[in-house]
Amino acid sequence: MGQDTASSKVRRDDSLTVLDNRTGKQYNVPIKHNTIPAPFFKTIRAPSGPNDRPEDESERGLRVSDRGFLNTAVIESSITYIDGDNGILRYRGYPIEQLAAKSSFLECAYLLIYGSLPTRAQLSYFEPEVLNHGVMHADAAGFFRAFRYDAHPMAILTSAFAYLGSYYREANPSLQEYLHEWCKGGPGCTSEHGQADFRLIGKATTLAAMAYRVRQGREFVVPPTGMSYTESFLFQLDHLSHSDAFPTTLTSGGATYRPHPVLVRALDILFILHADHEMNASSTTVLQTGSSLPDPYSAIAAGCASLYGPLHGGANEAVIRMLVSIGSPENVPEFLAAVKRREKVLSGFGHRVYKTSDPRSFIIRKVADEVFAVTGADPLLNTAMALHDAALKDAYFVSRKLAPNVDFWSGLIYRAMGFPMDFFPVLFVVPRVVGWLAHWRQMMLSPEGVKIWRPRQIYVGPSERPYVPLEERQGVEGIGKEPSVVVHSGITKRRRLVEEGSVAKSKL
Repeated sequence: MGQDTASSKVRRDDSLTVLDNRTGKQYNVPIKHNTIPAPFFKTIRAPSGPNDRPEDESERGLRVSDRGFLNTAVIESSITYIDGDNGILRYRGYPIEQLAAKSSFLECAYLLIYGSLPTRAQLSYFEPEVLNHGVMHADAAGFFRAFRYDAHPMAILTSAFAYLGSYYREANPSLQEYLHEWCKGGPGCTSEHGQADFRLIGKATTLAAMAYRVRQGREFVVPPTGMSYTESFLFQLDHLSHSDAFPTTLTSGGATYRPHPVLVRALDILFILHADHEMNASSTTVLQTGSSLPDPYSAIAAGCASLYGPLHGGANEAVIRMLVSIGSPENVPEFLAAVKRREKVLSGFGHRVYKTSDPRSFIIRKVADEVFAVTGADPLLNTAMALHDAALKDAYFVSRKLAPNVDFWSGLIYRAMGFPMDFFPVLFVVPRVVGWLAHWRQMMLSPEGVKIWRPRQIYVGPSERPYVPLEERQGVEGIGKEPSVVVHSGITKRRRLVEEGSVAKSKL
């Protein structure tokens, strides 16, 4: 640790002094926004030492190692601020608590993408435009029905976002004459941004509903008119018969089904809470992909694939599986003891960023009570409450700052609302499309233009070695050093028996 030698009489100098003990040279690294520029360290060079390999490239300047991006800022952003030590989350400066209590999801979408809460006139344009873009081309039905009956909805949704790019060729900068404008925020770039915003936000619910219904063998539903974003989503999921067919407008009468208002508002709040969360894995993936200038639909598909991973979008599903494995409240003490012995995993507690409590967890706890009041309490609720209370009182978990996060409650809400567990990450993707778009758009409109992301690596493999002829090679065995043995299906086994028999006969 560095020693604080500063005093009130010393003039502040926003720089970092670095002494390279290899050469004795001293460098002053500028500090801006409490950040030092990593490229500066490329200027710190030294001759190769006795312990250096040629692959260390000492004479080409220092590299910065940060496995997993634990403390590397990859972009300047004005979208979302998180203070993990104090449990603060703000969208464009607005506390998440105020937005969840007073705003709607599409208002927050406007805020995240365009930088300010919309006026009534701005919202009256934005909201209908998003909803009108929810309709899919008729050919999409064939695309969705091409998947296996048991395909995971996230696999379908990821493919569907990429599928959109095949419809909107004007969104692909490689096919346009104004490619340079995409790199510098020109008119061709900004006009297509608006189209992509409306299409992706509007169609996210439609694609998700189609992925849901194809698994059940149901016909697809055209998005209704006159409903809010989340209400339209629930309608597309649950519309069953012609008697439920929604009229052209709400005032014309004749509708027999409308989603429950408590569930509509609960889902709207959940969408607000999940709309963005700064530089998480999927948002970073969207920017990494987008930096090579594909169409935005491909970038969003990449983000969807990233969120599919159980370390990101599957956390609330893991909570439900954990609670099911615990069974009943009386089994909680033994489960926590097993967690301390590192025999079990405690899901839904702690966070990569939040070191105290997740501010979203307090909001979602209230939402859970409102949902359970109309759906009935989930049988797992008592187990969840027992686990919640026991963990918060246990010094082992308190000392490690393992407080409940948003995933602890969201899975219980989705389960109470009747969603299957493998659909939970889809309910994460739909609102997160807004955050992905906000970050993608911010990068595309950067005054400095778009520069492809190209991280460095530290090469620790073999140095140069001569080619060895096939007959002279020594086999290298072990996990990761050769292909694993594949257990083939029955048809392959039966064919192999015939082939092996043919070979045996040929040797006779």
